[in-house]
Amino acid sequence: MEKKRFSKINIEISNICNLQCSFCPEVIREKKIMDLKVFESIIQQVAPLTEQVCLHLMGDPLVHPKLEEIIQICDQYQTPIFFVTNAVLLKDRQSELLLHPIIRQVNFSLHSFFDNFPNRDSSEYLSRIFRFTKNAFERRPDLYINYRLWNLENTNHVSEKNIKMLDSICDHFQFSKQIVLNIKKQKSIKILNRLYLHFDTEFIWPSLDLPSLGTEGTCYGLKSHFGIHADGTVVPCCLDKEASIPLGNVNLTSISEIINSPKARSILQGFRERKLIQELCQKCQYIERFQQL
Repeated sequence: MEKKRFSKINIEISNICNLQCSFCPEVIREKKIMDLKVFESIIQQVAPLTEQVCLHLMGDPLVHPKLEEIIQICDQYQTPIFFVTNAVLLKDRQSELLLHPIIRQVNFSLHSFFDNFPNRDSSEYLSRIFRFTKNAFERRPDLYINYRLWNLENTNHVSEKNIKMLDSICDHFQFSKQIVLNIKKQKSIKILNRLYLHFDTEFIWPSLDLPSLGTEGTCYGLKSHFGIHADGTVVPCCLDKEASIPLGNVNLTSISEIINSPKARSILQGFRERKLIQELCQKCQYIERFQQL
């Protein structure tokens, strides 16, 4: 089967989140939930282009009141889903939805819990995630599950506030607590079946308010992925949370026209030549992670 142009497209079905994490900046844009008709039009257009869709850029997809219909639309057009959630809203109904065969991977951002509830017991929160995982093992053995701890202080040190949570996970799955980390070499550690611990360090989100870091560098934006905001605005990168680099809007222009526009092609050509032609890119610390590309 011919490889598709993009490995993932981020479709922000809602820019609303039930939490406000210290490592995730507030959304300044108007709060928005994507209309189902707009979503279906997007999926129709991107299904031939991408290996999978991620149902967020900002916000948490469990917030969307029509999540079941969203999943059904993806199933209708055979577009696999890469799902990311903080899991605070994960109840029985949502857990059942996330076991749908069209969902390829579920990622639980566990680092968000103690960042929002530093003095709360995480037992109930984790128990819901553990129940989902058990059901997935039995009913969806092909489903990949990541327990994300993305607030490492450096490349080989687990944040103190997450050690208790990590201990609970290891105890539940009878997994060794002697975890040796070096995320420059390996970010994922297999726990059982297709369940993994996934580690990463925090980073500063790009913003036009930050100082310039230079004009040389590259990025995966428009190479492996791009993003679509809840209002239909297309952006070249999943970190462009305020549409600082708007390429067009799906309500006015086809996605094919947008991603093949002169502006999009110039950005992509710049990345190929290690030139950062957009101001936001010149202020993005995440690009430093691609220095060896």
